[in-house]
Amino acid sequence: MRIDVVTDTYEPDVNGVALTLGRLVGGLRMRGHLVHVMRASERGGSFNPGETAMPSLALPMYREVKIGLPSADRFRARWMKKRPDVVYVATESPMGASAVKAARALEVPVVMGFHTNFHQYMKDYRFSRMEAAAVNYLRKLHNRAAMTVVPTEEMRRTLEDLEFERLSVMGRGVDAVLFDPAKRDVALRQSWGVWRDEVVFGIVGRLAREKNLVTALGLYTRLQREFPDCGMKMVVVGDGPMMNSLRSEFPDAVFCGMRRGEDLARHYAAMDVLLFASETETFGNVLLEGMASGLATVSYRYAASADVVLDGINGLQAEKGDEEGFYSAMRRLLEDGEMIGRLGKQARRTVNARAWDSIHDRFEELLASVAREENGTGCARPPRDAVLECRTVFLSDLHLGTKDCKADECRRFLKHVRAGKIVLVGDVVDAWALSRGGRWRRRHTRFVRTLLKKMEQEDVEVLYLRGNHDDILEKFLPFHMGGLKIAREYVHQAADGRRYLCVHGDGFDAISTNHRWLAMLGSLGYDVLLMLNRFYNRYRAWRGREYYSVSRAIKSRVKSAVNFIGKYEEQLQSLAVKRQCDGIIAGHVHHPADTMVGKVRYLNCGDWVETMSAVLEYGDGRMETVLYKDFMKRLAYGRCGTMEDAETSPGTGDS
Repeated sequence: MRIDVVTDTYEPDVNGVALTLGRLVGGLRMRGHLVHVMRASERGGSFNPGETAMPSLALPMYREVKIGLPSADRFRARWMKKRPDVVYVATESPMGASAVKAARALEVPVVMGFHTNFHQYMKDYRFSRMEAAAVNYLRKLHNRAAMTVVPTEEMRRTLEDLEFERLSVMGRGVDAVLFDPAKRDVALRQSWGVWRDEVVFGIVGRLAREKNLVTALGLYTRLQREFPDCGMKMVVVGDGPMMNSLRSEFPDAVFCGMRRGEDLARHYAAMDVLLFASETETFGNVLLEGMASGLATVSYRYAASADVVLDGINGLQAEKGDEEGFYSAMRRLLEDGEMIGRLGKQARRTVNARAWDSIHDRFEELLASVAREENGTGCARPPRDAVLECRTVFLSDLHLGTKDCKADECRRFLKHVRAGKIVLVGDVVDAWALSRGGRWRRRHTRFVRTLLKKMEQEDVEVLYLRGNHDDILEKFLPFHMGGLKIAREYVHQAADGRRYLCVHGDGFDAISTNHRWLAMLGSLGYDVLLMLNRFYNRYRAWRGREYYSVSRAIKSRVKSAVNFIGKYEEQLQSLAVKRQCDGIIAGHVHHPADTMVGKVRYLNCGDWVETMSAVLEYGDGRMETVLYKDFMKRLAYGRCGTMEDAETSPGTGDS
């Protein structure tokens, strides 16, 4: 898969999100996926191959934290050139929100990660009144994604209670080779002033207000006062905005600053007890690292602790917010050195089974499921080399030149089809819309280029039948140049010998034939309906609801009246019989169909404005009406093109 990752923080930043993303990206690349990281970076910052630096601002009081700025145009420009199969947005900054917006506009599937409880930070930074607003922002943003990945089952339940949708659990792993009790360094302990069997309590992480560090260090100071004859030492590993204030308030603690890699592993192994007093974690990788290093841990029962710690078996726990319970656990370990060793050994055994390989498998599975399954328009993402062999493809009513034309979807459909002939059954270019000021967009040109490439590289014959919206072609009929033919109608001889009359069908619509001005007025009204439809479905997407076509519901009634007045299908049947054909293939009414009208088989190609459908002829002469989303899903699962699929496809029948 081609995967783009969008994040405010990434290696070499030292925090849980950056380290986790580094592991996940590395695991995906090891599995052969093309992963590109788009990360917030200061102006002039260095970055590695496979990364793009995005505009950002550093927090004034916390320079290490960068906030990505909105960059929708940059995301859109990249993804139009190198369309990913799925985008993973790891942070909810303005940059992350703009990435979600750009991906949805281009109909690229989005998965979001819930890595940080930003809404819970509000009270730590004295913005309690904004907590509800922060929750609303996060919920709306995450509900626009196809999936949100959370680290624990507890977090899934919590977010479900807050009305977050489409949540999937993916745990966290730990490098048990890097973090190992065997790396215990006596010389390092001595450098901390530990000469005998004193108990070394440790804190590892970002020195910021939300980590509840004052509570943990305060409880340690209380322990010192109550047990002055018991040897103990406090070691703090990490850096952040509270470093200077904590050093001043707790001068007896040893502050080691930021540590990485092997050096960090040595610091872990030289401790005895890891204190994890944070109350705002989504997970807490530090806890797993301490357990892998053979430490006894004291933590609140939530996030990673609720996931991996069994109280009294491989660590000690207190209920979230229970400072007295946390203090009692610290005191128990100070008084019972054997318990420290016993808990540490069992902790090591526990996390040995949480290797990153299994987490990488889960992450790959989640991304692949979203890439395959439906995104905002209901399309699937088959393998790039998946191709359906067929004899003929019939397409109708693309309406190139209109804003609602699904040219990119039709282009992707054709890329996954190899046929000897493509028949365009009218209204491919919407001359009416262009004459009213419609814009010819780049996606329309890309579709035309795809047709030309197929003609040149695959020797495909293209037959263009004029419709009513492209009736300007009437002046040039008949037209033949190389592999391109333009005609009014065409009799197609199928591989099984049956004859099908191919005609757009507007000649049998009484309004299009006898009242062209009314037809053009109806076309304008349809454009207005489509515009209203876009706004309505943006609102539905904001509410996390699926796509619903108001215009199709209204239009179906109008078209039904047109069909009744003009006896559309019956007249097509009569024409097919008159031309001694077994069936007829038409368009015009934007309604895919496969049914019998009398003794004549009636096939309608539908359109590429809303229904996105086509008619396919296989090598043995079988005809099938397919919907784009069903075709792409079947192709994604390798089940397209067999006899059983053609007979049971959801796209067949009068739909």
